[in-house]
Amino acid sequence: MTHSDADADATASPLSFVRRVLVQAWRDLLSVYYANTPIWRLFKSAGLLFFGFFCWSASSLVLSYGIEWTILEYVRAYGFVLILWGPLTHAVIVPLVIRLRRTAERPIVRTIARNGSKINISIFLTIVLILGTAPISPMVLDFQSPLGNDSGTDVNPDLACSKSGGEIDCQLSDSTGIDSVVVTSGDREVERVEEPPYEFTIREADLEETVGQAEFVVELRDEDGETLRRYRRYVSSVPEA
Repeated sequence: MTHSDADADATASPLSFVRRVLVQAWRDLLSVYYANTPIWRLFKSAGLLFFGFFCWSASSLVLSYGIEWTILEYVRAYGFVLILWGPLTHAVIVPLVIRLRRTAERPIVRTIARNGSKINISIFLTIVLILGTAPISPMVLDFQSPLGNDSGTDVNPDLACSKSGGEIDCQLSDSTGIDSVVVTSGDREVERVEEPPYEFTIREADLEETVGQAEFVVELRDEDGETLRRYRRYVSSVPEA
């Protein structure tokens, strides 16, 4: 900072000082965004890859606890898209935009190059909004199975489900120690099975949606009605038969 800058800071109002700090921070951010040396491209791509993975996995973990905040759905979508879009932006799109700004001769190409970063960010945010509103199967991580066991028992069968024609069929790999299986969706019980091997079929139309996703919860209970194991399944993550 020069002497004149220091004098200006000393006499500026708090609002002007904050404004200058924000403008300088924005310029610094742009200089990093457009830094195009190989090492900067590597740092930015790797940094966004890890940040995207953190946002995706952390928000999925919190959602698995049943905390149904809408903002978490969009953080999960942001992280999921950023894993691919971050490296793509700084390894391919930004270098291409910089090159086109220097070499493009056609007016339409020069216009696209001048607005390349805005177009790129707009497409990125649009994809995030779409996936945050309507998640797809690959981005839905299910941490509920290990988190749902609060009984301390050894009952831990695999729950396999498949869907076909608007119905979902499920079966357990082992029924030892289980007295009943209860399936709920939202606040409603949609199925109860009290005889081994505890296979059941439910209709997709009977399931309620949470943040745009139809889901159901499967509870394995003992003879006292205590929950031994709980599974949460999103219909979008159930494979086709």
